[in-house]
Order: sequence, then C-alpha cells, then structure tokens
Amino acid sequence: MNAKQMAGYEAATYVKDGMTVGIGTGSTAHFLIEKLGQRVAEEGLDIRCVSTSIESTEYAESLGIPLLDTNDALELDICIDGVDEVDPAFNGIKGGGGALFREKVVAMSAKYNIWICDDSKLVQKIGAFGLPIEVSPFGYKHVVRKLEEAGFVPKLRMKGKDIYMTNNHNYILDTNYDNTKFCTDYKAMERFLKGMLGIVETGFFLNTTDLIISAGSEVITTIKNPNK
Repeated sequence: MNAKQMAGYEAATYVKDGMTVGIGTGSTAHFLIEKLGQRVAEEGLDIRCVSTSIESTEYAESLGIPLLDTNDALELDICIDGVDEVDPAFNGIKGGGGALFREKVVAMSAKYNIWICDDSKLVQKIGAFGLPIEVSPFGYKHVVRKLEEAGFVPKLRMKGKDIYMTNNHNYILDTNYDNTKFCTDYKAMERFLKGMLGIVETGFFLNTTDLIISAGSEVITTIKNPNK
C-alpha cells in the first residue's frame, strides 16, 4: 500500500453512518473514494456525498456511493480532500488538479475538514509550484497584464496543445508570486487577487483545515490544527 492509499484509507475511517460528506479530487482523494465505496458495499455505510469534480463524481457513482448536488447540501458534516502544499501554520495551496473553486465551496460548507497527503506535501514554505488562479476566459489577458504589473508571473495552464479548462469552463493561471510586495502575507495577497475583476478564485486555503493525515514510509501521521 503506497502513502497516498494509506492516507486516503485512514481518512475514510472518520466517516460515520448518517454523515453528509464532501469528497475531494486528485490522486489521494481517489483512494478515499475507493475505500468509501468498499464500506458502502461491505458494511452498508449510510452516507451522502457531495463531490468537488466531474472526475470524482463519476468514480463515486461507479462504486455505488450516493451523491447530492452541493445546492441540496448546504452544510456538510465533514469534507476530506487532498492538498498540494501545506506549511506548519496550516496555510495550504490547492488547485493542481484544477478543481480549486469547487473544492473551496465544498470545504467552506463543512463543519470539519481533513486534508490527506503523502508527507512530501508538508513544506516549510508554500508556493514552490506557484499559485493556481482560476480566471474567466472572457478578458483573461487583461488579468494577466494586471498581475504582471503587480510583479506576479502568471502562466496559462495547458493540456497538450489546448488551453486547460476547469469543470466550471474557466482557465487557470499557475502563478509565481516571489517578486510581489506581499512575500508571505498570504491573506493580503488573496484579498488583492480576489478584488481583481476576472479572477474567480485562488488556490490559497489559509487555515481552513482541522486535521492533516499524512503518510510516508509505512507511517501515518495526524496533525491537528491548534487554531481551529
């Protein structure tokens, strides 16, 4: 069993009968969904899930996991998702899989959030791979220009020769922010970005999770957020 599978399977033990559950997107969340499907089939686990992407929805449906539309589940008991990077202050970056907007909507509706990852995602400083920023296709080059004027270095995400498109039919700018005035003031940076016309959402998830389940070298580590 690899680290991602260990983390995903461990997180599935936090899901109890009667819960409404947010299920994430990505390679680690895949194993969470796999284990929940096993529990539904073998234990008769009684849950309803809200998915953060078309990919996760299709996989959950294939395993017989009951699903709800997010508009029909305004409050979730728990949300379990992966994370691309997280620092000791529980500042995270998500969006490597392109589902950051839906992931944030679902996470914000949950009473309790768990992030699952292999231990390589635990870093001292986030941002090594850039910050995903979801933008409207209409006028996105205006956003690029404004970002560049502020010191950001945005790169339009591609899928082969085509522009990558999110489930919401938006584009993603993978953005380096090392030369901006914000440095590690992530809250100020997010306020600046969210105030820019054309930006739908950022990949910053700042102090939003309650628990991290990390796996590596056959060891599972749980880290509780002391600020939650």
